Amino acid sequence: MADSLVVIGTGYAGTKAVQQLEQNTSDVNITWIGENQYHLVLHESHRIIRDPTIQQKITIPVKNIKSTDTDFIEGEVTNIDTGARSVELSNGNTIPYDYVLVAIGSQTAHYGIPGLNNHSIALKSLEDALTIHKRIFTETNLESSEKPTQVLIGGAGLSGIQVAGEVAKLRDEAGISIEITLLEALDEILPGHSSDLQKSVRKQLIKADIDIQTGNPLSKAGNEYVHLESDEKLLYDILIWTGGITGHDIMESINVEKDHNRIKTDTTFKTSDDRIFTVGDAALVENGENPVPPTAQAAWQAADVAANNIERSLQNKPLRHWTYEDKGTLISIGDKAIAHNVSNIPFPTFGSYPAQFLKKFVAARWIAGLTSWYHASSAWGVL
Repeated sequence: MADSLVVIGTGYAGTKAVQQLEQNTSDVNITWIGENQYHLVLHESHRIIRDPTIQQKITIPVKNIKSTDTDFIEGEVTNIDTGARSVELSNGNTIPYDYVLVAIGSQTAHYGIPGLNNHSIALKSLEDALTIHKRIFTETNLESSEKPTQVLIGGAGLSGIQVAGEVAKLRDEAGISIEITLLEALDEILPGHSSDLQKSVRKQLIKADIDIQTGNPLSKAGNEYVHLESDEKLLYDILIWTGGITGHDIMESINVEKDHNRIKTDTTFKTSDDRIFTVGDAALVENGENPVPPTAQAAWQAADVAANNIERSLQNKPLRHWTYEDKGTLISIGDKAIAHNVSNIPFPTFGSYPAQFLKKFVAARWIAGLTSWYHASSAWGVL
């Protein structure tokens, strides 16, 4: 009798793992579960804020990714019953498994800040990006520039910076009156990155007329104002929060070792339950003093090893260990881009056309790997 393998999630890790498993396993029934019938190229989702029509270029239908032998179920997972070895869905259905790969991604962390969850918009989905676009035109007085729309973006990591750049570009192209503030709790933007990259990005943000405030954490969000730890208040019309991630709420019920609803795993991606593997943002992978960063490139790298280790488990073979390799950082600010410590390139930090090309190429290569270079080339102009 064939083994049953369930993969949960249509993000980077889940999508790549499914393709790897399809290519390398035999006599295994694969069931793929996702809340949407498409894969979103999430690290380019900020582009939709400026132009919603590009969603067709960066959402890839599941049917164009998977093989015909893989069953896909559109649904919300509510629990994994480790005793019964079944995945439970919100519609009451259960899917039995011999092994399950949890690649469900993450959700936005609000850190218990009062009012933040109710008053802010995240950027974790296609719907979030479309909502931000709609709100900008709903809140903005297109007939007058006397009262600029105040867009406040909390969190100056990669996501927050790219959102700020896209809102600025939309403002400039549409000729609308918007004031953009990028708020970071720590003392510098891009916390944890090199000072060279921080300085280069800060310079580009200032050129884009984006106000940067650092070292003053947000402590409370109301209908019109956010309160900072310094007791200062900032007026806003649209509040976008990109300040961090945590595991999905559904993780609470899964009987494996977790921390902040992210599943603990070693570098084989096996959890405290031998039948459950986890990868991507859903996983908290041992990596010395610091966990592996929740980035697209980490998910891409990890998915191959996670899929291979499920294959090895099915064959009773020893599991492989994974080592994360930071291949560099690529960040966009509107149509501009900055690259830092990119593998095999001798220049540590650079911008202009080479950085723009590299950022486009990385996204295009990902799309091509899932579908074809024809699809990737059609998306090139919007990446």
